[in-house]
Amino acid sequence: MKMLLRAALSFAFLAIPASGLFAAENYPSKTIRVVVPFPPGGSVNVIARLFGDALQQAWGQPVVVDPKPGAGGIVASEEVVKAAPDGHTLMMATANVAVAPSLFKTIPFDTEKDLIPWRRRWRFRAYSSSVPIWE
Repeated sequence: MKMLLRAALSFAFLAIPASGLFAAENYPSKTIRVVVPFPPGGSVNVIARLFGDALQQAWGQPVVVDPKPGAGGIVASEEVVKAAPDGHTLMMATANVAVAPSLFKTIPFDTEKDLIPWRRRWRFRAYSSSVPIWE
C-alpha cells in the first residue's frame, strides 16, 4: 500500500487560490477540498483520493475529494479560481488546464494569472491561485 501511495503522490498535481498558504503557521486550519475535473471512478479521481489520504495523514485535517466534471475542466477550474484564496481548495488536474484556453473562445478565468502550479511530477501538475511552485 505504501508503494502505491508513493506512486500516486509522485504523479500528483494540484491547484489552489492565491494566498500566503505556506506562510501561515496554522495551515491547514480546516477541511481541505480537492476538486477533480473528471467524473468519479476515473484514474485521476483515484489518484486524488490517494493523495488526499496522504495529505490528511500529514496535515491532520480532513480532505474531501469533490468531482466536478464538465467543459474540459473549465467547470472545476472556475470553482477553484472563485474559492477563497486561503489554500484550502486544491485542484487535481492534467493537461486540460493548459489546453482549455486553446479549445474554447472564452473561458471565465486566466489560467496563467488565476492558477499557480505548486506541485509538478510526471504528467500531472498541481495548480493553485495562491501557492508557489513546490518541487
